[in-house]
Amino acid sequence: MILPLNLGENSYDIVIERGALDKIGEYLNLKRKVLILTDSGVPNEYSSKVLSACENGYIVTIPQGEGSKSFENYKMLLSFMVEKSFTRTDAVVSVGGGVCGDLGGFVAASYMRGIDFYNVPTTLLSQLDSSIGGKVAIDFDGVKNIIGAFYQPKKVVIDSDTLKTLDKRQLMAGLCEGIKMAATYDSELFELIENSANLENDLDKIILGGLKIKKDVVEKDPKEKNLRKVLNFGHTIGHAIESTSGLGDILHGEGVSLGMLPMCSDGVRERLIKVLNKYNLPTKLDTSSEILLSYIKKDKKAKGDLITIVYVEKIGSFEFRDIRIDEVKNYIDGGIL
Repeated sequence: MILPLNLGENSYDIVIERGALDKIGEYLNLKRKVLILTDSGVPNEYSSKVLSACENGYIVTIPQGEGSKSFENYKMLLSFMVEKSFTRTDAVVSVGGGVCGDLGGFVAASYMRGIDFYNVPTTLLSQLDSSIGGKVAIDFDGVKNIIGAFYQPKKVVIDSDTLKTLDKRQLMAGLCEGIKMAATYDSELFELIENSANLENDLDKIILGGLKIKKDVVEKDPKEKNLRKVLNFGHTIGHAIESTSGLGDILHGEGVSLGMLPMCSDGVRERLIKVLNKYNLPTKLDTSSEILLSYIKKDKKAKGDLITIVYVEKIGSFEFRDIRIDEVKNYIDGGIL
């Protein structure tokens, strides 16, 4: 199916179809010079299918993991494109998870002030969430996503057949984004995840449900002026947890799992813990709140001494709270430590 994301002149289609990767040339304009960015954890066949549909394509493979979303790789990719004489009429295609999508999108956003970017997400996390909405970035000085831009892709192609080769830990970490969105926005989707007897059979419904939520949010607030902040549920603390682990030891979804628990009522926390345990996601952390606060103070969403948190009192709803950054410690101590 085609799910249109309506953003005026920046609108684009999200193609959701099993087997779409086998006919990728029908969906993307690849009759030009194309940089195909992938990582070592993605099966080679996925980027090769894109390459076979290209008129003049190049595959660049970076190491798997958050550490690859670096200034060094950003510079390397730009140098590669200069060397191969890429022009404004050429394109970047990311084939992989959130790391490839964020890095490839930021390269496309800045090369010659912006060239076409396509996203072909192959992880559950990126299919549910990060592949749409236009947030692109790299990590810098140990801080996640501190340098980036809003830059919408020209099209997103989601083929859930790629999830068959995904490591189980990565799959569960990706599912956390679905749990996050359902907890704030859709109680029925939360119940589907909560009560699923066969996750594999329910994945397409969960992916579509998550995409519909994010589509609605992004269309109403493309540059995170207000409503889009709801997608940060669990992320303020979650990003800090990722940073303390050296941006790699704890997966993004695992950090968000932990980050949600302090930001909700006791009743919601009880349900979250049960569903996180069901899918082998973490619910306890040993890092001190003081260490986490040192990273939260660098959070790009902070406004001076204040930060906006997303709080869930009841599944399927949310509220924004503007609190002092130091007050986050009280939430952390009451939720995961």
